Amino acid sequence: MSTSSYKRELISVNEEFNQKYGAVGSETRSEFNAKAMAWYYGEILREKRKEMNITQQELSERTGLKRTYISRIERGETDMQLSSLIRISRALNLKFGLM
Repeated sequence: MSTSSYKRELISVNEEFNQKYGAVGSETRSEFNAKAMAWYYGEILREKRKEMNITQQELSERTGLKRTYISRIERGETDMQLSSLIRISRALNLKFGLM
């Protein structure tokens, strides 16, 4: 086989996302974006918790939230309420702003 047989047309990330998750503004793309953001915020919170060397249980006790809920947040498996984000952020000494 020639090398041209192996060549694949390169597409942009946006084109790839459009094919896999739908166009920007579509319900499926919005769902994907929401899940991606939940995962991203969970990563930030988990990394800060580990940096502070505290367990999920200790964070649970500091915030009054269930440990299982904190675990689901860190894995990006749930949308967290703003009140939960504020409680966790305060317990982790994180500052954020709303625009």
